Amino acid sequence: MSAAPSDHDVTRLLVQWRSGSQAALDELVPLVYDELRTLARSHLRRERRGHTLQATALVHELFLRLVKNGGADWQDRSHFFGIAARVMRQILVAHARHRGAVKRGGGERPVDLESAPEPSVNPDVDLTALDAALDALAAVDPLQARIVELRVFGGYTIDETADLVDRSPATVSREWRLARMWLYRALRGGR
Repeated sequence: MSAAPSDHDVTRLLVQWRSGSQAALDELVPLVYDELRTLARSHLRRERRGHTLQATALVHELFLRLVKNGGADWQDRSHFFGIAARVMRQILVAHARHRGAVKRGGGERPVDLESAPEPSVNPDVDLTALDAALDALAAVDPLQARIVELRVFGGYTIDETADLVDRSPATVSREWRLARMWLYRALRGGR
């Protein structure tokens, strides 16, 4: 997910969409759709078996929410993808809450972020607990929360995340480790 040659075009179209141009949105969608779908597919591959949400549906729900709220105050391409990662998180959490409401408990287990081999959410993660802990982290350290969103819900690597948050890979790696420890303690009840 390194910078695409059309970064300038994406930024220009985001600004035009924010100003109310439907034509800009129509031109923007094909430029970002494949990358968003790849991210969604990568994340959903790590979901539990039989997951009912598909990558295409996740991306379409993302666009529905973005269009419904009108063009946000997009600053650039990386800002768009940061917001997209946050909205994907909200969609996945809402889906998990709905699934949990249907099952009422359904055997969910707390996530162990210390030993997680992949940055993406695994099938046994209680997404509602992770969402609440991530909101609490955002109140304490917004950068760490954004890094977690991009890594866990966006599937970005350390280097890609560094580009998106405009920090060095070393800084992102350090903040990622600190955020994981903070979330681990929060999900274990502060123990």
